[in-house]
This record gives sequence, structure tokens and C-alpha cells, in this order.
Amino acid sequence: MERGQITKVVEEILEPIALRMGVEVVDVELTGTGGKTILRILVDRPGGITVEECAKVSEALGRQLDILDLIPHAYTLEVSSPGLDRPLKKDRDFVQFAGRKVEVTTFAPVKGRRKFKGILQGLAEGAVVLDIEGERFAIPRKIIAQAKLVVELEDLWPDLKA
Repeated sequence: MERGQITKVVEEILEPIALRMGVEVVDVELTGTGGKTILRILVDRPGGITVEECAKVSEALGRQLDILDLIPHAYTLEVSSPGLDRPLKKDRDFVQFAGRKVEVTTFAPVKGRRKFKGILQGLAEGAVVLDIEGERFAIPRKIIAQAKLVVELEDLWPDLKA
């Protein structure tokens, strides 16, 4: 089974576990090769997720993965929070985080560029809409290589601007 198929099966196994535990699956990623393979799971919930919740998800998912034996060699299972610079993977992420600062990288250029940093306006007609210093960019969803929230020091401590 190839990586894409494995991550899809893991997501299918993980969704009911996450639902039962009241958490959201943000991302499933399989990286590395051989004994250095890492299955990285990012989960979250409104208000943030605790280490204990991550451990419970890891334990429940680990049991299911052991039974199915999807990855034919040793691997490391990591379950964690997506962090402040949370990746935006699903359509609902682009709606949920409208109004926040984001960074987007594309596979192909849009208006002559592939890297964007601006305020997320949402999702419209299959495109992620950004406001970059007053200019509107509609980036087709299918050409987005990576998108994530941006948190800068002054966002965390506004008093530092002075």
C-alpha cells in the first residue's frame, strides 16, 4: 500500500475515534522511510487540546493500527496539537479562520507569484481569498501546496509594538 492510501485509511480509522473524544483531525502525514517512518497526527478542539487528550487519541489509534498492520515496518506514531502556526488543509479551515493572517504557497504562480502572506477572507468559488495590503487575491484551492496560520510576536503581545 502506498503512502497516500495509508494516510487515507488512517484518517478513516481516526475520524470515529476523534468524534468520540470530541476532537478534530487537522492533519495526517506519513514521512520518512524504513525504521525512521513517522505517522504524524495533528488534532485540536476549540480552546486547544491537552497532552492527556493527545495521549488518549494516540493510545486508541495505536491499538487499531496494531490490529490492521498497515505499515509493514517499525514506525513512530506522533499525536500532537497543530500549534499556533496551524496548517490549513480542509475547506472548512479556510472558512473557520477567515480574518486571520495566513501564509500560502502555490504549485503554480498567481499574478506572477507563488508565496502569499495576508489576511484570509475565506473561500469563494473554489478559491482561497486573501487580502494583501488592500489587494484581493483569489488562489485556486487545487494549486495550493501549503497554507498555514501566521502568528507574529506582536500578535501575541500587542504591547510590544510601542
